[in-house]
Amino acid sequence: MIISKTPFRVSFFGGGTDYPKWYLKHGGKVISTAIDKYCYITCRFLPNFFEHKHRFVYSKIELINEINKTKHPVIKHTLKNYWQDNVGLEIHHDGDLPARSGLGSSSSFTVGLINSLHALNGKKLSKEELYLKAIDIEQNHVKDVVGSQDQVAVSVGGLNKIIFNKNGKIEVNSIKLNKEKFNYLSNSLYLLYTGISRNASKFAKEKIKNIDSKYRSFNELSKYVDECEQILKSKTLNTDDVGRLLHESWQIKKKLASQISNRKIDNLYNEALKQGAIGGNLIGAGGGGFLLLYIPKKNLKNFVKQFKNFTILPLGIDTKGTQIIFNG
Repeated sequence: MIISKTPFRVSFFGGGTDYPKWYLKHGGKVISTAIDKYCYITCRFLPNFFEHKHRFVYSKIELINEINKTKHPVIKHTLKNYWQDNVGLEIHHDGDLPARSGLGSSSSFTVGLINSLHALNGKKLSKEELYLKAIDIEQNHVKDVVGSQDQVAVSVGGLNKIIFNKNGKIEVNSIKLNKEKFNYLSNSLYLLYTGISRNASKFAKEKIKNIDSKYRSFNELSKYVDECEQILKSKTLNTDDVGRLLHESWQIKKKLASQISNRKIDNLYNEALKQGAIGGNLIGAGGGGFLLLYIPKKNLKNFVKQFKNFTILPLGIDTKGTQIIFNG
């Protein structure tokens, strides 16, 4: 039996420039981090004395004899590429946070599944091999409209600047903070759940529609990546300017597609600013999920009081990326 543990992720700046349709022409870059909330995948060989050959448990339970019969597109295409259909398999999925919430849960599932299947077959892949295979599955086989940052972030872990070159090569540059600055930053970042679940691919399609006509906006989003990197690498302890940049980039991101935000999200965000947040943005492609908010420590107590009816999570950073935590 194999159990994999793969973090979810939060993207700070540059989201959208990680879509191949953009970066293969213009180049792209993001700053993102893996977080301490996880997707767990359990895999084992299924003995052949059951009436079914395969058992897949996620939000549904599937008892099937052929991989092509599964209704889960990622399971179907991952197994078609990395599993022999004549070998019985059982897969269980569990997650710390709800799906369709903007935290890269789909890519965490894909990366975790690829990692688990190879481990079950006695193989260990590098972090780069894992994210390249996950990108291939999601973009070329499932054909989801997704970028390339999530697969990288959850595979490698940590806080990173990820560069997407025009030739398709991906570079991962770890951003190292001293303990004091790391604590200052992480103690100021929180996730607030909007209560809205959405299909990320739907919003992504609109965001990258006529993408060349949005050159100015995507170029501005790229600049925030470099500004954030300078703040994080400076000798100054205070990272409050990250909150300001989040606010500015959110104003640009909202204009990329009409459905990225809505009245409920706008009202929630404006109230968050009123109650002490410096800035933030909606994580993921838009439409719902989690708001990332930068809240200085001095404002936190009042903020939590005013938002007592909402789920608020501190943003812990995962440094290890996807792991096999049980192999036996």
